[in-house]
Amino acid sequence: MRNVQLTSSLLYYDGVQIFEGRDSIGGHYIGTLVNSTSGGNSYLVIGVAPARLREFRSGLLDLKSLLLESSADGWYLAMVNDDFAAPMRIEPQHGLLCDQDFLPDDGVFLFDDPIDDLALMEARERNNVIFEFSVEPPEAAVDHRINAMTLSEIIAHIQLVVRHAYRRALREVPTNERHRIDHSNGHLMDVVVPAAPGSFRVVMAASRPSDMFGNNELARALQQLDAVFECARYPEEAREHLQQYKGHLAGSYIKLLACLAEKNTGLRYSWAERMFDTSRHGGVTESVAKELVDYLSESSSLDTEDVRLVGVLERADRNSGSWWLLTDDGPRSGRIAESGLSLEGLVIGDRYLFECVEDVQVSGIDKETVTLYLHSYERT
Repeated sequence: MRNVQLTSSLLYYDGVQIFEGRDSIGGHYIGTLVNSTSGGNSYLVIGVAPARLREFRSGLLDLKSLLLESSADGWYLAMVNDDFAAPMRIEPQHGLLCDQDFLPDDGVFLFDDPIDDLALMEARERNNVIFEFSVEPPEAAVDHRINAMTLSEIIAHIQLVVRHAYRRALREVPTNERHRIDHSNGHLMDVVVPAAPGSFRVVMAASRPSDMFGNNELARALQQLDAVFECARYPEEAREHLQQYKGHLAGSYIKLLACLAEKNTGLRYSWAERMFDTSRHGGVTESVAKELVDYLSESSSLDTEDVRLVGVLERADRNSGSWWLLTDDGPRSGRIAESGLSLEGLVIGDRYLFECVEDVQVSGIDKETVTLYLHSYERT
C-alpha cells in the first residue's frame, strides 16, 4: 500500500483539478481529477520524473503526453473527500492507461504557451512568488561579474523597500481579516539563483512558500513596489507621485536609488506568481536613478512617517523626555522631539492623542530600531 501527500495544487477550479505530490521516500507524482461524486473525488495518480514534471509545469509538455509516458511504470486511483491535509491512499490499477477513459484531450497544457520568461518559469517550477533583477555595474562591462559588496548592498536595499511596501500593503487589508495574516516575515525573500545566464541576474523567491492554491503574501509588497517604481517613468513628476507613499516606503526607495547611483548602475526587475500569464516589470536606468536622487533629495519630508496614537498615558519622565502610552493595539513608547516640547503637565491615567514621527534605524537586512518622536499632544 502506498500513500501520497499533496504538495501543491497546479490547477484549481471549484476544487483541485491537477496536483503534485510526494510519497514517503520523495517520489514525485501528478494527480488529475477524473470523476466527482457526492461521495468524493476520484483522481488518476501517476509517478513522474522530476525533469518531465518541470517541463509540464513550465508549459513545455502537455498533460496527456506526461501521463501516458509515465504510466509505463504503473498507474493508480485515489479517492479524496476534499481533504488533502492527510496523505491519500493510492490503489494500483491493471491494464494499459491508454485503454481507459481517464486521459485528457490532446494538447492540454498547464499554461497556453511555452515560457521563456525567467521570473514566470521559476514561479511555475517552484510554485512560489519569484522576484528577479539584473544590474550592470562597471565591473560587469568586460566580464560576467559583480563586486560582492555591491551585490549585497543592492539586495539589502531591495529587501528593505519590499519590507516597507509589505507593511503599507497590509494597511489596505480590512481590519477583520488582518488577524489571519502573519505579519512577521511575509516580505522576506531568499536568493535561489545567484547569477542566471544572459546578464548578471539574481533570482529571489519568497522565503515563505505559496499555499496549495498559489497564494503568497509577498505579492502584496511587490504590487506596491511596482507602483513606487512608476515614478522612474516620469522623473519630472516623481515628487508628486511619491507623496502618496510618503514615509518609510518612499524613503527606502530613495535610498535604493542612491545606492544604484553610487554604484553607477541601473536596475531592471520582473516578478511573477505561478498563475500569471506574464511577469510584471519595472526598473530604472542609471541616468534616471542619478537624476531622481538629485531631484528627490530636496524633498526631505518624503521619508517622514507620521504616526497618530490614542491611548492612556502610563508613564512620563520629564527629565529624559521618555513616555509610555497604552493604546488599543498595545503599549507604545517614545521620547519627545528636539523641538522644545515638554511633558510638563501631562496627567498619568488620562487619555491623549499623540502626534509622532517614526524614525527607523536599520542594521542588516532585517534588524531595525524604531523610535517614536512626540511632536504634539492633546487630551481626548
